[in-house]
Amino acid sequence: MFEIRVSCDPDDADRVSQTLAAAFDTGPARHYPTRGRKRTRLYLAADHRPATTPESE
Repeated sequence: MFEIRVSCDPDDADRVSQTLAAAFDTGPARHYPTRGRKRTRLYLAADHRPATTPESE
């Protein structure tokens, strides 16, 4: 397990969270303003998805 931290525009926060959730197994995103309060910091706990093999389908 690892943590992903992203700084983005507040309007993009949902799209960024959804994109990361599509690529990794993630928990809920934690949102915090940056020091200048113009951007948002997202923190997500994540893990790699299991590899898909023909035998597992």
